[in-house]
Amino acid sequence: MDPSQRAPVALAERRLAWLDARQRVLSQNIAHADTPGYRPRDLPDFASLVQRGGALSVGLARTDPHHLAASRDPRARVDRMAVDTTPNGNAVSLDREAMKVADTDSAHALTIGLHRRWLGLFRTALGRTQ
Repeated sequence: MDPSQRAPVALAERRLAWLDARQRVLSQNIAHADTPGYRPRDLPDFASLVQRGGALSVGLARTDPHHLAASRDPRARVDRMAVDTTPNGNAVSLDREAMKVADTDSAHALTIGLHRRWLGLFRTALGRTQ
């Protein structure tokens, strides 16, 4: 049994690939902040990709009837395309892009930490400390 092929590790690797792709898209948006007519782009959110993903779809298990059922977070906001444009037609907001980059960076750090801890559990189970 290869621990790197288990659902949590594969899901973390898929998330890291998505975060890498998103960081590239956001950096392109920032690079084109002065390009006339440029419209910022973003990837679809990761949750919707996982739901369509089949084998990597991981849901929360309710192991006790007192546990809360998973539902959509009411604080989640829909990320709409920018409607404010400059006179030259550019719709890139550096503030908005910087926030997205910061969110992507913190999600990357969290995912790397979870990936390392999951593999650390396997090393511990095998009796290895390193």
